[in-house]
Amino acid sequence: MYASQWFLTLFTAKFPLYMVFHIIDLLLCEGISVIFNVALALLKTSKDDLLLTDFEGALKFFRVQLPKRYRSEENAKKLMELACSMKIGQKKLKKYEKEYLVMREQQAQQEDPVERFERENRRLQEANMRLEQENDDLAHELVTSKIALRKDLDNAEEKADALNKELLMTKQKLVDAEDEKKRLENEATQLKEMCRRELDKAELEIKKNSSIIGDYKQICSQLSERLERQQSGNKTELEQIRQKVEGCDRCRELFSKEGTLKILSTSKDTSDEYQDKEKSLLKNQLREMELELAQTKLQLVEAECKIQDLEHHLGLALNEVQAAKKTWFNRTISSIKTATGVQGKETS
Repeated sequence: MYASQWFLTLFTAKFPLYMVFHIIDLLLCEGISVIFNVALALLKTSKDDLLLTDFEGALKFFRVQLPKRYRSEENAKKLMELACSMKIGQKKLKKYEKEYLVMREQQAQQEDPVERFERENRRLQEANMRLEQENDDLAHELVTSKIALRKDLDNAEEKADALNKELLMTKQKLVDAEDEKKRLENEATQLKEMCRRELDKAELEIKKNSSIIGDYKQICSQLSERLERQQSGNKTELEQIRQKVEGCDRCRELFSKEGTLKILSTSKDTSDEYQDKEKSLLKNQLREMELELAQTKLQLVEAECKIQDLEHHLGLALNEVQAAKKTWFNRTISSIKTATGVQGKETS
């Protein structure tokens, strides 16, 4: 009534798996007798509870309460230790067998056959009902397990479909990223070429401006040298004129040592006219020299202004070249970072 399910299923029907694993290990090591040792150990540990119940209560105890007791690993370990320590000899078993047979014969002689059959019939009906109930429970568990497995299978299929879609999207993103990378590489190549051209143009412009500045500097130096020569020539001419004036008695009377005209109260017309002519001539020469000096100074100022303007343009050109270099470098770095970041995200 209670032990058949233990022996047929090796205690897997009601008891936890960690206890069943221990039993199977002992079965493989010691042999079939281990099953009887475990069954006797279960009966021995349940002796007090079994003696307090009737037959129906004992069956319910074996079916419900006994498996719950060994959900704890500690109790299962104690049970295994008790089963391994139990030693039953063949003589003792034969003695129990003889006593059982004698007891059965005595009960069969004392009981009425009708009552015995009725009791046996009730026992068989109860066993049948119990087996049917267990069959229904097992069928219910089977159906529940099938439903759960089907649900898990559906969830797994949905998850697989979602993963396949995600995989396709990832592949498409990867292809797009590769196209974007190629486009960015082409743009970077074009930017490099454009920057190289701009740099070449800037270098040519710088060289041109440098040559122009050099020409202007050369012109300015030539003008400065010419001005110095003219000034030295004027000084030489003035010194010669002064020497001539000092060597002439009439001129010495008209001019002082500093070169200024002396005021004389002569009344001679010839001397006045001569003085006026000399005076006007000297004034004209002095005016021409001043005019030539002013023109030279004006040219020098214009040359300096042009030099400053060229230096300003040269600074702007250098700034533009540096800005173009920085902009190209930053764009290249940002494009590489963008391409690398997109590719890293898609890869992850």
